[in-house]
Amino acid sequence: MFKKIILSLVVILAVATGYLTYVLFINPKSPRGTAEIENETLNVSVTYFRPFKKERLLFGSAEEGALVPYDTYWRLGANMSTQFETESPISFHGRQLAAGTYRMYAIPYPDHWILALNIEAGAFGYYPPDYTNDVMRVNVPSKQSSTPIEQFTIDFVKDSTGVSMRMRWDTTAVLVGIK
Repeated sequence: MFKKIILSLVVILAVATGYLTYVLFINPKSPRGTAEIENETLNVSVTYFRPFKKERLLFGSAEEGALVPYDTYWRLGANMSTQFETESPISFHGRQLAAGTYRMYAIPYPDHWILALNIEAGAFGYYPPDYTNDVMRVNVPSKQSSTPIEQFTIDFVKDSTGVSMRMRWDTTAVLVGIK
């Protein structure tokens, strides 16, 4: 009898582990994405998971049922936390950032986002980090676009000021200058 119980528990654990591995890593509903910029002065990458809008209200108040409520922690994607890595010191929205790997998250508002970099890289993103481990917080204006983006996207664009990290989802866009 005892052996049957142990065997049943082992089977249940194996099935649960296999399912979680499949859903999170093999075939996630929000696939993994990477954005990179490499030139003479920059070697920066962002690794994140890319959720889809799926006709949901993305940004707004919690009372409205928004997926990402204003004034609330957001992991900048889905699944694991978003990871920001730089191989050398850079300017991040005008502030100096040491080389390293960071957990990047946002606190969105209607007209701006607070972007934070935290030393807890590689953590599961559902839960907020220990805010005392933030190494930087910057206030970045958000813009509205007439062209909606179905899947959350982070990329790097060159503009008149140099390079910017761009985050877009639905009709919201945020640009962060990086030098």
